[in-house]
Amino acid sequence: MPLYEHVLIARQDLTNAQAEGLIEHFSAVITDNGGSVTGQEYWGLKTMAYKINKNRKGHYAFLRTDAPAGAVQEMERLARLHDDVMRVLSIRVDAHDEGPSVQMQKRDDRERGDRDRGDRGDRDRGDRGDRGDRDRGRD
Repeated sequence: MPLYEHVLIARQDLTNAQAEGLIEHFSAVITDNGGSVTGQEYWGLKTMAYKINKNRKGHYAFLRTDAPAGAVQEMERLARLHDDVMRVLSIRVDAHDEGPSVQMQKRDDRERGDRDRGDRGDRDRGDRGDRGDRDRGRD
C-alpha cells in the first residue's frame, strides 16, 4: 500500500486532550478503511503565518499512514467536514523517516549547516574599499 504523511490543523480554542482526540478519531478512520497508522505526533499549539477562520494559532497534528487511496480520501473528506479542523494536508511519500519528525526534534539535535557562523570577532571588513571623504555634503 502507498505511504502517506498528513498534517492537520485544528482550532485554537480546543484543549490539548480534544486535539489529541481528533488524532485518534482520524487514525480510526484510516484503520477502519483498510489502512494502518504507523506513527502519530501532536506538535502542540503553534502560531500560524496568517489567520485562518479568525484564528491566529492552531493545534498541529502529524500522522504517518500506510493506507489505500480510498482510506486517505475518506479521512480528508471527514476532516474537511469536521468543524474543529481548519486545514488538512496529505502527501504521498516513498518511505517514512525513522524516529521523530523534524518538528519534534530538539533544536540542538538538528544539523546547523550554513547557519553556524562561528566567532563573529574575526570578520574581515576589507571588502568595502575606500569610502572616501565622509563629510562631502557638509559645506
